[in-house]
Amino acid sequence: MKKLMGILSVMLLIVSANGFAQNKSKQKTSFQVAAPWSANYDVRSDIAMVYGINDAGGNFEERVKSYRDKGYEVQFMTGIAWGQYQDYFLGEWDGKNHLDEGQVMRNGETIWHGKNVPYIVPSANFLAYMKTHVKRAIDAGVSAIYLEEPEFWARAGYGEAFKKEWQNYYGSPWMAQHESPEATYLSSKLKYQLYFNALKEVFAYVKSYSESLGKRVKCYVPTHSLLNYSSWQIVSPEASLANLEGMDGYIAQVWTGTSREPVYYNGKAKERVFENAFLEYGSMVSMTAPTGRKIFFLTDPIEDRARSWDDYKVNYEATFTAKLLYPMVDNYEVMPWPNRIYNGKFSVEGQKEKQPISKAYATQMQVMVNSLNQMPLSDNKLNGSHGIGILLANSMMFQRFPTHAGYDDPYLSNFYGMAIPLLKKGIPVETVHMENLANKNTLKDIKVLIMSYANMKPLAASYHEELAKWVRNGGVLLYYGRDNDPFQNVKEWWNTHGNNFTAPSQHLFKLFGLGPNDNQAEYGVGKGKVFIIRKDPKELVMQANGDADFLANVKKAYEKDAHAGELLFKNNFMLDRGPFKMVAVLNETANDEPLTLTGTFIDLFDPALPILHQKTVAPNTQAYLYDVNKATAKNKPQVLAAAGRLDDASVKITKNSYAFVIKSPSNTVNAMRILLPKKPKQVVAKLNGKNLELFKNDWDEPSKTLLLSFDNYSEGVNVNINW
Repeated sequence: MKKLMGILSVMLLIVSANGFAQNKSKQKTSFQVAAPWSANYDVRSDIAMVYGINDAGGNFEERVKSYRDKGYEVQFMTGIAWGQYQDYFLGEWDGKNHLDEGQVMRNGETIWHGKNVPYIVPSANFLAYMKTHVKRAIDAGVSAIYLEEPEFWARAGYGEAFKKEWQNYYGSPWMAQHESPEATYLSSKLKYQLYFNALKEVFAYVKSYSESLGKRVKCYVPTHSLLNYSSWQIVSPEASLANLEGMDGYIAQVWTGTSREPVYYNGKAKERVFENAFLEYGSMVSMTAPTGRKIFFLTDPIEDRARSWDDYKVNYEATFTAKLLYPMVDNYEVMPWPNRIYNGKFSVEGQKEKQPISKAYATQMQVMVNSLNQMPLSDNKLNGSHGIGILLANSMMFQRFPTHAGYDDPYLSNFYGMAIPLLKKGIPVETVHMENLANKNTLKDIKVLIMSYANMKPLAASYHEELAKWVRNGGVLLYYGRDNDPFQNVKEWWNTHGNNFTAPSQHLFKLFGLGPNDNQAEYGVGKGKVFIIRKDPKELVMQANGDADFLANVKKAYEKDAHAGELLFKNNFMLDRGPFKMVAVLNETANDEPLTLTGTFIDLFDPALPILHQKTVAPNTQAYLYDVNKATAKNKPQVLAAAGRLDDASVKITKNSYAFVIKSPSNTVNAMRILLPKKPKQVVAKLNGKNLELFKNDWDEPSKTLLLSFDNYSEGVNVNINW
């Protein structure tokens, strides 16, 4: 018995001491990849999402096996609106050419994703073809299916395939969307519905087929945020999928490429990557949180557009910080296309020739990526005044293109006009999806809700009933809008079947007991309050200092009417999640001052992993720190940060030694901070029994940490430390 207890004690010691590899979940981190496994991009996340049946030269089963043999859980991702489906489009699959099923613009041209790969109008025949792909993936043993980017371009809708779907859905002849706001609105609603139906049908097949084999394969949708799709003029099912039976969750596809889309603030349109990313991730949280669906947050160390490595690095830090400021999410797609990152070449300032990723950036990226395997959920809140929400609806995507009657919404300013002024004041503003209003959790913590129908319309009268109930129970609603955009009069529920409102807001105001002429004022409604301000939100940001009255109204609503406490204005966001500290300092504020933190920190954005006792964060930059004083089981040796992943089973701890195997892509450099009880006497790193050169072997006495650096190897480096 004593011997057994001793063994158990050692096992518990190993688990508690190995803080870096504590999380035993094999579903926490992932990456998507088409190419077969390679030591050069052996990222060591939990999941490898192998992309496409026909991608990377085919050989799907062999590609799956190549990752499974290396210990990855293997899943399958492919496009639902496009992909390497030339065999379908060119007639190899069923003997018929299907290029006429592409999305077609007004000028008669197809929108292409690649050679002989159009963006598709998802016909019944195409869905039958897609089922053969998911079946093959299930037969290969994958545990989940990801159908990514259900995208229908707003500028499309003129092809024969779409006209046929219009007739089937509406039972009336097709209308050209450029001819009227109503035609635009109806066209977008159909695009929305086509991909909802497509995913519903394929996911139902995935569930039924996998269950017939005695297992239940999960289904996910990797998708851009509602904000990005609206901004880029793309229609997608978005929030409606959250309540779809057979739908297990999303990947929030937010990265530099989406977040660098310019937005207006203080009269100037420009890239505001951190702010945009924060709102994009937030919109994905608000879409899923009330429904309990699982969500993975994606960010990318580079992006699709060719920029410099320096540009990628700065914006990777911004988007990475933004996603970690949501403590209710702890699942991550750590990168797409690792072979593009590790094998690709991009420009470097001052050099003519494109260069591969630098050793320093690769190390930094791997430190960041591997920290996500440790990232805990947290009940901590972002610093600042909580409880302010901005209402979103899927119909934001419906009125983006084409424009009518000269009414425009540049850079989605009718949304950002409500959000950016608050965010720039350090207010952690939330977004609220209208489609989730019936869920009791949606408005539970919202004190002040801001909305407009300048950029969206309610798809059901029931949403107004939920808003009226919330206000009467004490909520404070700020309605901004002139209600004069051309989409106010589309044929919809508010002006048909006995309703004759000239704007949907009139129906909402009637539920508050207000008349159509009540505006530009404040009204008590039950225990709550309604503000009606006849300005479109875009006016708040497209004009210099246009947000002054808006901020005053929000402050009054928050402090005096909602009794939510003081509305704090500041220039930073901070959050602690276990030992991790995320900081973002904003610019373009009245207080463009840096923020200085004191403590004992490892700087996780610095590939040298220095110990800092003071960290100053400048405006328009972010910091990612490991607080050594908050490390768990501080009396036990443990890796706190590393540009590689520990092999859990390899960890061995004795009274005077610590040994482990660490793996990371070959041809990169590892940097590690290791917490030890005392200064080591001997440190050895070995590969296949041969000693490796230690580039760094530096002891920091105040923090009791060792800095180690050596070459990474995919097969794993054996590290043995004695003291």
